[in-house]
Amino acid sequence: MQFAVFVFEFEQAAAARYDPEPEFRDLLSKSPAINRLSAARLFLFAARDVWFVVALPVYLSTMLGWSYWQVGGFLATWIIGYGAVQSLAPTITGLRAGRVPDGRSAFGWAVALSALPAAIALAIANGGSPTAALIIGLLAFGVLFAVNSAVHSFLIVSHAQEDGVSLDVGFYYMANAMGRLLGTLLSGYVYQASGLMACLWISSGLVLLAALVSSGLPTHETSPTH
Repeated sequence: MQFAVFVFEFEQAAAARYDPEPEFRDLLSKSPAINRLSAARLFLFAARDVWFVVALPVYLSTMLGWSYWQVGGFLATWIIGYGAVQSLAPTITGLRAGRVPDGRSAFGWAVALSALPAAIALAIANGGSPTAALIIGLLAFGVLFAVNSAVHSFLIVSHAQEDGVSLDVGFYYMANAMGRLLGTLLSGYVYQASGLMACLWISSGLVLLAALVSSGLPTHETSPTH
């Protein structure tokens, strides 16, 4: 009996000294750069999914008369192309040439991406072919989105603190998942309430928010010229 009490007290003392499960506030990064990058990631993926996940396939099917196979085949092709562009992202961003991405890179690529959903919406609103606007716009959006995502992935590895890299990266991808959830919920709600054009404008605004947040990320100092 005394031995059982001793074991119980020993386990309680050990648990008090070591708690392997961090509290939620411990998941928040202590690095401002990680927090900014995570917020930018949230807005970036919400901007994609707000029109890509629900609104776009429903619009293609109900408004343009695409069949199930046409919608599924086109979106599958887009995803495959997106992955191919991501594999080329180091070349596109100049990483392989020695130009390391920083806050300016994240800001610039996000600003370029924000123009695309707005351009698609304007093209359709001004009498352009919805099919052509969506196909061309979505292909361009996929290229720029893949580059933005790759730049973020490089920066999270670059800024993650060595003593808490797993928590920093975990918090970053938690923000990624939250962005996708937010975008999916908005996609269904906004499309039902206001249609695809509203989803596109919200997408553009969310990418601009990502750009604004990214503008505060650290940048490389430019070496003075002699």
